[in-house]
Amino acid sequence: MNQALKRILLVSGLLGLVLLQGCATKIKASATQNPPPAEAFASFGRIELKPTVFKDGYRGDQSGLAKIDDNIKLDLAASLATWNSKPANGRTLVIEPVVEEMQFKHGAKRVLLGPLAGSSGVLMRVTIRDQRGNVVAAPEFFQRADAMAAGFLFGVHDNLMLTRIANLASGYIIANYENSVGGPTGADDKAVKLK
Repeated sequence: MNQALKRILLVSGLLGLVLLQGCATKIKASATQNPPPAEAFASFGRIELKPTVFKDGYRGDQSGLAKIDDNIKLDLAASLATWNSKPANGRTLVIEPVVEEMQFKHGAKRVLLGPLAGSSGVLMRVTIRDQRGNVVAAPEFFQRADAMAAGFLFGVHDNLMLTRIANLASGYIIANYENSVGGPTGADDKAVKLK
C-alpha cells in the first residue's frame, strides 16, 4: 500500500470518527432512578391528566410532542377511568407532563442522512401536584435513539423513543397508585449528567 493511500484512509477514518462523535445526543438525565412520591396516588379521589407541553420558552418538534402526548393518554386511559369512577374525597391530583429537551430526527432528514443526522433524545419531567398546588412528585424520564440504529432503520428507533418515554411516565404513575415506590428514569449510567 502506498503512502498516499494510507494517508487517505487515515484521514477518512478520523473524519468518520469525528462525524460519529457529533451524532451523540447532548441531552442527559440527572439520575437513573426516580424517588417515590410523597404519598400513593390512590389517596386522591380524582386524577386529572394535563396535555403534554414543552417547558416555557422551549421550541421543539411539535409532531414529536404530539406523539408523546397521544401515547401517555392511550397508556393511562383505562386506569384513569377506573380511578376516577371511585367516590370523590375532595382531593385531586393533577399530572403535568413537560418535555424539557428534545432532539427528534425524522422524516426526510433521517431518510436522506441516515446516521449522519445524529442521535435523537428526549428529557421529560412530569410534575404531579395536589389540588393546592403542592408537589407530590416530579419524576423525570429520558430516552434516546442511537444515530446508527435509527439511521439504518430510517427513523423507526426515533419514533419508538417517543413511545418508550410515554410508557415510562405512564408506568411510573400506575406503579405509584397503590404504593409509593418510585421508578426508573429510563437513563443508564452513560446518559446521566456528571456532577
